[in-house]
Amino acid sequence: MSERMWRPGDLDLGRRGIVGVVSALAVLVLGVLTLAAPESAAGTLGGAVFNSGTLASALRLSVPIALAAVGGIFAEKSGVINIGLEGLLIISAFGAVYAMDVVDNLWVAFLAGVLVSTVLAGLFAVVCIEFRADQIIAGLAVWLIALGLAPFASQVVYGAPNTDSVRTPPTAADVLGPVPVVGDVQSALAAIPVAGALFDANVVVYLTFLVVGLSWHTLYRTRFGQWVQASGENPKALDTAGVNVSRVRYAAVLLSGVLSGLGGASLSLTLGQFTGNGPTMVNGKGFIAIVAYLFGNYNPIGAFLSTLLFAGLDALQIALQLQDVGVPNQLIRVTPFVMVIVVLALVGRTRLPAAAGDHYESGEE
Repeated sequence: MSERMWRPGDLDLGRRGIVGVVSALAVLVLGVLTLAAPESAAGTLGGAVFNSGTLASALRLSVPIALAAVGGIFAEKSGVINIGLEGLLIISAFGAVYAMDVVDNLWVAFLAGVLVSTVLAGLFAVVCIEFRADQIIAGLAVWLIALGLAPFASQVVYGAPNTDSVRTPPTAADVLGPVPVVGDVQSALAAIPVAGALFDANVVVYLTFLVVGLSWHTLYRTRFGQWVQASGENPKALDTAGVNVSRVRYAAVLLSGVLSGLGGASLSLTLGQFTGNGPTMVNGKGFIAIVAYLFGNYNPIGAFLSTLLFAGLDALQIALQLQDVGVPNQLIRVTPFVMVIVVLALVGRTRLPAAAGDHYESGEE
């Protein structure tokens, strides 16, 4: 019986396993120190890490990033690199708030956010697929267009780059508020340390769970998912099999617009306002989404866990700034980003789809 040959990817798998084991041991040690010496610096850190509020904040912060990341996976898996996710989040965030202000209906507002994001994603798809534009430059253009258009539209309509706060209708408060389980049962579940945050989350968090699960199933268990992967790995073979590569790529990019639209709408409608100052309220979440799906190795579940890591570190640094841990707040704010860089360096490289960024027309050799 012949032995399996070593492959370069085995090193990355080994590194990921080591990182996972070390991380689990670090959490275990921190938990023990928190119980043994709650007044120490380690106890203060553990108190913030194992606080239900930290997890609840991480889940809330992860929603727009995770949805955009899953959308980016579909686009890039099909062979189209969409770095314009930031722009899709921005335009959908404004579109949702404006629609909410006009029609006072939550579902219409969500639909409006998804619609404007999908239209912009469609424009990006036409430019890249039909006119064979450079995908990186086109993605940057999407971001810059949204970065200028959304605050400008807010300035025209509201007289400022920030919109008015939208009045949430009574039914919307029930939808975006905590999801009732069964009265006292929910209260009991929500009281569970740390994990209780899962039972006191809002609907958009559960929507994210659903999208991640369905996306994984679509990508790895359906014919469309196979077409998307083949389009990004070997479009010639897909074309030979009689499947239109351009249509698959159009569908994947439009899907990235739909999911990013859900993310942007969730962000602005949950806060009840669009903020257009500086980098806008999106503030780099689209670019973090790109890092998340690369870190998650183009797997929707991996991308969500990566997003939760980034959001958790962000929520943790906010919690630690509110406590006196004897460390300057400036250093605390930087620590999450340093930890992310360290983890990325240890995990290793992610292999891009073979045809990502390449143009293809039916009949090409």
